[in-house]
Amino acid sequence: MPERQSTFKRFVEVGRLVLLKSGPSAGNVAVIVEIIDHNRAIIDGPSVPRQAFPFHHLTLTPLVVPKLPRAAGTRIVAKRLEAEKTLEKWNESSWAKKLVTVAARRKTNDFDRFSVMLAKKQRRDTVRKSLAKAKASA
Repeated sequence: MPERQSTFKRFVEVGRLVLLKSGPSAGNVAVIVEIIDHNRAIIDGPSVPRQAFPFHHLTLTPLVVPKLPRAAGTRIVAKRLEAEKTLEKWNESSWAKKLVTVAARRKTNDFDRFSVMLAKKQRRDTVRKSLAKAKASA
């Protein structure tokens, strides 16, 4: 019987880049440094202190820091992240860009939303007028 290929690609492994869903560092990324048990792992990252963190408060990303040794220290993790340019890859991903835009939208106040509405109206009016002009000339 032929062996089937798994469609699942994001495994819990040492070196996996994770996004924190809760706690004071929520929204930041870290790296799994050591797996404690089937519920927790030790994570470490540039903006996250080294700590044990439960898996149900982490989101696995598709990025991995290759050949990261188990229980690597904070300096080694920082060097490997810099050498592999993992954080730059994360910042260029559509997932990270979407998180930034969501955060920016949450920071807007009523006046900012009103200004956006007016800009959209103005742009819509300009497009409508240019289309009408193009139809009239055709």
